Amino acid sequence: MFFIIGMVVVIGSVISGYVLHHGDLRVLNQPTEFLIIGGAAIGSFIISNPSNVMKRVTSNLGLIMKSGAAVSKQQYMDLLLFMYSFFKFMQQKGMLQAEGHIEEPHNSDIFTKFPSVLQNHHATDFICDYIRLITMGVEDHYKLEDMMDLEMESHHHEMEEASLAVVTLGDAFPALGIVAAVLGVIVTMGSITEPPEILGRLIGGALVGTFLGVLLSYGIVGPIGLYLGKYFNQQHKYIECIKIGLISHVQGNAPTISVEFARKVIPSDVMPSFAEVEQAMGNL
Repeated sequence: MFFIIGMVVVIGSVISGYVLHHGDLRVLNQPTEFLIIGGAAIGSFIISNPSNVMKRVTSNLGLIMKSGAAVSKQQYMDLLLFMYSFFKFMQQKGMLQAEGHIEEPHNSDIFTKFPSVLQNHHATDFICDYIRLITMGVEDHYKLEDMMDLEMESHHHEMEEASLAVVTLGDAFPALGIVAAVLGVIVTMGSITEPPEILGRLIGGALVGTFLGVLLSYGIVGPIGLYLGKYFNQQHKYIECIKIGLISHVQGNAPTISVEFARKVIPSDVMPSFAEVEQAMGNL
């Protein structure tokens, strides 16, 4: 929703300002300039990115239509309650009893009680993988934390590649706009003997390339890349919350303590309060 609002504001402001300056909208209709800039941008994007990065970009572009935070306060609350339930289960039943839940999380009555956790495939895999290691006898929390950090860094780097690819594409648009403008000037020079009114129209059409390149770079494509980067950072924080809870559990802390440690790393704007979490745990 906010993406659409932003697009309307950017394009509306530019076009309305141009019209108020008594600009002719027909001059901006330069299909060949659009072809040069758009085609060159797509080609450079293909050249500069391997197929896996391009797939990540295309598969995540739909995220720009999400207006809220990547992880809501309710989703964090569900995660905290899930960890409390699972840690309490392992404390009472033993770690080996957790194997059935982590091998088939979709059939687990603990996972299915918190669908927002189960629907986050990366988070579910992360939880199951490290609880599996814990049940296998890995008790050194330093080693577990190192492994978690490496996996989180690798996954975050993969997501950053997607946002960086879009930002880099945005940075290229002004230069591609200049390419289109220069080609337009070359065409204009071939008509140098024409009357001033014709030359003026040709030069104006050539400058549309520069205008379009700068607008696409700083008004649309660049902001999309920045948004994706911030969205991925918020998702990364969700996994970090899981990591803190798991490490605290391995250190032997009570479920309520582990959940509180995990709560403290949640961003402040979506962090449930201590009282809210305590009340929710009491209602389980």
